[in-house]
Amino acid sequence: MTQPNFPASVHHYFLEYLPRHKGLQSSTIRSYRDSLRLFLIFVADANRIGASGLEFKHLDYSAVQAFLHNMEVERGNAISTRNQRLTALHVFFEYLGRTAPEMLPVSAKVAAIPMKRHQRPEMKFLARDEVEALFACIPAQDRLSLRDRALLMLLYNTGARVSEVAQLKVNQLDLASPARVRLLGKGSKWRTCPLWAQTAKALQAMLDERGAVLSPDSLVFVGGTGGGMTRFGIYKRIRHYGKLWEAAGVPASRTHLTPHVFRHTTAVHLLEAGVEVNVIRGWLGHVNLETTNRYAEITIRMKADALDLLEPVATRGASKSAWRDDAAMLAWLSSL
Repeated sequence: MTQPNFPASVHHYFLEYLPRHKGLQSSTIRSYRDSLRLFLIFVADANRIGASGLEFKHLDYSAVQAFLHNMEVERGNAISTRNQRLTALHVFFEYLGRTAPEMLPVSAKVAAIPMKRHQRPEMKFLARDEVEALFACIPAQDRLSLRDRALLMLLYNTGARVSEVAQLKVNQLDLASPARVRLLGKGSKWRTCPLWAQTAKALQAMLDERGAVLSPDSLVFVGGTGGGMTRFGIYKRIRHYGKLWEAAGVPASRTHLTPHVFRHTTAVHLLEAGVEVNVIRGWLGHVNLETTNRYAEITIRMKADALDLLEPVATRGASKSAWRDDAAMLAWLSSL
């Protein structure tokens, strides 16, 4: 049996293994591609050869360790970035171990490289009055008003990832009562989220404005030229309204508005409304419940409410306890 060469392995990895065997989405594959490109360039430079001249023998354990060290020390990347690159290398070397037997020892060593612990960035979210102020910034009469209102409503209603919204198709919407949307999340997993009547109305108005009869595979959100909105395009529109929001003098405009801020906001508001954490997990499409549990730690309002329950009795103006006026009880206590 002919052993695969390195270029053929890389080709098969991206065109067959990741999309068909692992079932990864294009955004994840692009992220893995960027990580592997950086790694291969680093290894090629270290060996003073072109990337096209790389062979399996160049991809040893020490090369991975040197690459990770270079990222942190020389390039000054954050620990989170280092961990993201390492995740991509774990998947790649696992694949090499499966397809090139001589790479099994290296694959096992790379798999044992742990992720580094790091402090998570502060999770930003909007208060309810901030959400209202943001929607008030959308012009009533503007050629993009209907689309943008529907976009922001959907993000806030569902807590969807920006990639899920960018690839949303008409056949994933059911705007008849009870309205709902099916979202395709990470790992090609589907989930269904209910839609508020206002969200369904905004989406229907936007689709009606486009006029033409839309096929089931048509993208829901399109740009000014008629092409589908990209993740970057959605980000730009949200930042546009974020700047309008800040210019309006919103006191709490400290939050840098992004699509993911809407996701965090949805989770926190669901939690504050008393929705059970497992329901929120399904709502957001989290694989790990631990991810959802993070939201329980970020709302000061809820912590303050809990603290009020523990407020010393004396500060509440409580009346004197009845047993203090009970002579028989006091005599009994004195006899102990």
